[in-house]
Amino acid sequence: MRKYIFALSLLIVSVGALAQRNKTPEYIKLKNGVVITFDKNETDRSVVVFGQEGAKDSLGIKIYMKDGSCRDYLYSQIEYVAFACQGGGQADYTNENKNAAADLAKNKEAWRLEFPRLHQGNDEVTYEITHYDNDGAVNFSLEWDGAKKGNRWTCYQLHDGNMKGNAVRKNKFKEDLKITNPDHRTTLAQYSATSSTYARGHLCPSDDRKCTQEQNNQTFYLSNMQPQVHGHNGGVWLSLEKKVRSYAASPECDTLYIVKAATIDKEADIETTTEAGLRVPKYFYMALLSYNKAADCYHALGVWSPNYAKSTTEFITIKELQKRTDIDFFCNLPDAVEDYVESDAGDDNARFWGITFYTGDTGE
Repeated sequence: MRKYIFALSLLIVSVGALAQRNKTPEYIKLKNGVVITFDKNETDRSVVVFGQEGAKDSLGIKIYMKDGSCRDYLYSQIEYVAFACQGGGQADYTNENKNAAADLAKNKEAWRLEFPRLHQGNDEVTYEITHYDNDGAVNFSLEWDGAKKGNRWTCYQLHDGNMKGNAVRKNKFKEDLKITNPDHRTTLAQYSATSSTYARGHLCPSDDRKCTQEQNNQTFYLSNMQPQVHGHNGGVWLSLEKKVRSYAASPECDTLYIVKAATIDKEADIETTTEAGLRVPKYFYMALLSYNKAADCYHALGVWSPNYAKSTTEFITIKELQKRTDIDFFCNLPDAVEDYVESDAGDDNARFWGITFYTGDTGE
């Protein structure tokens, strides 16, 4: 059988920006000598994205299995990949705004599609954190501003595999020791001082991580929280969390890429700062990207939710969400795909999410 073998030593000179789809890998050889083989009867398809500088600035490969699971490999760990020839073609893509080599040095997982562009400001107080479970699988990632003592965003993937399991919510809230300077963390005492008004509002919620107890426990790091009005946390936001899980369980969605956050950067978007030092955001929001492997297509949605009880949710495009937050979501998509899905307010996209796009004043 004819194979396509991509040797990373050759990619530097032979590949610019490349995305390879619809080819099933036969095996992957890692730089540590381990060879991972794939049974064609168990493997569905793969999505491979190389960076503009080939192996020196590459992204990775996502492999979809027929049992519904998926596997991710970072190209810095790979010596070469062998694909079976299954038809289809190769298309050159550009990606000028992706998380590049300097960003991957801050967090090696930043090539993943759920990641926004990493903060380009003061690195001394910015923490780029990924939490892994006991098996080394990525659980969720976050960006923390130590000066503001706030979560800028939490991002993660959601599919049937990580919503199903026997994990039990234990409510063991705790400081995140990956924020290495204690002065940069929020504390249990700060939240206790405001407990009558503000909840410890999850970004990656416990119910999205039922697959293992370790993954569920990690959602209770305070770095995955923002101070949230109780009526919002247990009302509008809870309903939105359930809606997100229904999207991930849809037959039209194989992987849901999620960013959840609250506004911490603009002073106009801060409701108050409590006596205990918590900055209370005016708005919580979500950026959602769904991928359907059968149709090889994406749908994207922004969700804007003011932080008070019974607030009205606005469903907006990712482009509009980026304008409101100054954060570049889903930057690792090829530019042409990113530009389309992030601006799509069309009928089919609205149908997919079951929403009506907000058409009010955007502040332009």
